[in-house]
Amino acid sequence: MDRGKVLEFLRQVPFLQRLPGSSLRKLAEVVQVKQYEVGEYVVREGEIGDGIYFILEGQVEISGSASIEEGNHSDLLLKQYDYFGYESGGSIQQATVVALSKLTCLVLPDSYSSLLQPKSIWYADESPGGLSLMEHILCLEPLEVDLFRGFTLPDAPSFRQVFGGQLIGQALAAASKTVDCLKLVHSLHAMFILAGENNSPIIYLVHRVRDGNSFATRRVDAKQNGYVIFTLFASFQKVEEGFEHQEVFLPHVPAPEMLLNIEELRERRLADPHLSMEYRNKIAKKKFIPWPIEIRFCEDYHFSEQSPPRYWLKVKGKLTDDPALHRCVLAYASDLIFGGISLNPHRRRGLKIASLSLDHSIWFHRSVRADDWLLFVIESPSASGGRGLSFGRMFNRRGELIMSLTQEGLIRKAKQQNEDLNSKL
Repeated sequence: MDRGKVLEFLRQVPFLQRLPGSSLRKLAEVVQVKQYEVGEYVVREGEIGDGIYFILEGQVEISGSASIEEGNHSDLLLKQYDYFGYESGGSIQQATVVALSKLTCLVLPDSYSSLLQPKSIWYADESPGGLSLMEHILCLEPLEVDLFRGFTLPDAPSFRQVFGGQLIGQALAAASKTVDCLKLVHSLHAMFILAGENNSPIIYLVHRVRDGNSFATRRVDAKQNGYVIFTLFASFQKVEEGFEHQEVFLPHVPAPEMLLNIEELRERRLADPHLSMEYRNKIAKKKFIPWPIEIRFCEDYHFSEQSPPRYWLKVKGKLTDDPALHRCVLAYASDLIFGGISLNPHRRRGLKIASLSLDHSIWFHRSVRADDWLLFVIESPSASGGRGLSFGRMFNRRGELIMSLTQEGLIRKAKQQNEDLNSKL
């Protein structure tokens, strides 16, 4: 059987979609094709198992005392894309499997079962040296098909609650690991519901809304302590050629190599004699955890200024060469400064303001790498009713529009310290 067709089939198996692309390619090389006639035994209870069977065509019936993988089927009938024999290789079979129709299976021999247990959802073997902290933040733990667990790492940026960009990036990572790896996210829409706790794990439950030839749709619910705190809808598409135009252009700004990063700006302000000692002491006392994204403002930007910023960004460190990962990184990075821009026209000395993200949308227009410089241009056209709206565009250095973004956030005068903002509303 043609290995290209084998790989195409394996990419459709829900149980395998969490694997790195390198693992799927290796599986396509080592699986064996086996065919059975109607009524023929595939495995018998009490026999030694050959490996893990993935049903390419046909149906089987299972009978016996097997403990069958939960969620793999609705009853004792298995069909295309289902599997059996997992984790029973080399041991006595606890069930009998019979072909109900002409049956074709791809069998992964026991000797290759380690391919199903990669080191990460992004890479198969030991972590390459110097990987970005960003990739570790987005490295979820698969619990079962369509269910993942994420964490807030101690050396990652943290706020009073789970950072919104972390929820977006991790939820998109979970969704990306339930689709054909040739389909990439082209749009996402996220709703922040409750504030997340930094010290608790986050469970991501992926709902397979639709799988088509060109598009796939996923909904992801992020849960903590039994409550949904965040929901994301994402649409994925196979890359295709089509009409193109672009009516917005890269503004004239300094190249990123000519600009200081945030850490360097902070050090310069700490030593700036033109700033008050009170202000410098406030900066020095504030806990500072470097972001995993390098940011270089095109102007000497202060967050108290009323003008919106323009800045270059890229991930710090190396990333695995997976297009889905690069889009997850940029989804994370898009929330770092974005929503707060709608506050800028209202900032006044002594006025304390509270802001929270309510919803966040991204459209990916062209292929992108998060380890290349991108220019983020932001504006806030409106604020009313306690909500502020921000628009953003990301360009690559060639001037191509890579992403368009919107975010609406809650903006209010800050409450007293004894008042708790448990909800995002």
